[in-house]
Amino acid sequence: MKRQWSIILAIIFALIIAIFAVINVEAVEVDYLFGKAEWPLILIILGSVFMGGFMIASTGVVRIISLNRKLKALEKENIRLKEEMKTLTEKDQAVQNDHRLQTDQS
Repeated sequence: MKRQWSIILAIIFALIIAIFAVINVEAVEVDYLFGKAEWPLILIILGSVFMGGFMIASTGVVRIISLNRKLKALEKENIRLKEEMKTLTEKDQAVQNDHRLQTDQS
């Protein structure tokens, strides 16, 4: 359900941006570090939206990669701890068996 709301909100946001961009079609002057140019405002708006979306998506990808690395490390630690627990359980059973044998011999 949460995913559906995210998609609905993304579509609404895209429609608002598209309407806003279509309304603003006049040419504007853009100053670069190396010069000036005139571009339609619709391209400036859409370019800004796409660059913002790209930056957010790239930070999301970096976070996902980081979380996947952390997950793999924790899974390895979990396996190691399970093996250690199994070893300790076996040693405990061996000690209990030895203790029973000693009490039986007494």
